[in-house]
Amino acid sequence: MEDRFLLTAYKAGAMQMTDDQMAEIRFIKKGLRISKVVATRAVKTKNGDFFVGLSAAWDSTQEDAGGMGTDLIDAMDEGEQHLATVQRGMTLKQSVIAGMILGMQVDIQAVTHALCGGAISEGEFNNAVKAIRRNYMSKLGEAVAEKAASGKGEGDAA
Repeated sequence: MEDRFLLTAYKAGAMQMTDDQMAEIRFIKKGLRISKVVATRAVKTKNGDFFVGLSAAWDSTQEDAGGMGTDLIDAMDEGEQHLATVQRGMTLKQSVIAGMILGMQVDIQAVTHALCGGAISEGEFNNAVKAIRRNYMSKLGEAVAEKAASGKGEGDAA
């Protein structure tokens, strides 16, 4: 599936690229691997602001010889060692899903902090968490269905 923005801009003539340039962008995009996802959330209330930030690494290892990652690779089973050195990072579509998973956790934690800090009521907390879960699960379902429909999940994101 083509990246909608690039394809639309390319077809509309807004971007002057040759077919070879577009092919190179597609090739690079298909090979792109994301090794870390970061999500932050701030809940601002009249009683204070509550901020949560999380980052998650994807089975990544340090690539410099003798660095922290070599110890981790040595401790893995043989098959896991192979995957750790060959499969580096997530595809773009996998990172979209990972970002949503992490984002949902950050959103819930931020609202929890607001509740614990006395800035929101138990009812507001329950409503917020219910809405967060409903919205993320809906979008996660769409992202997984799109990933499954396109095959391996390589290429562009939603």
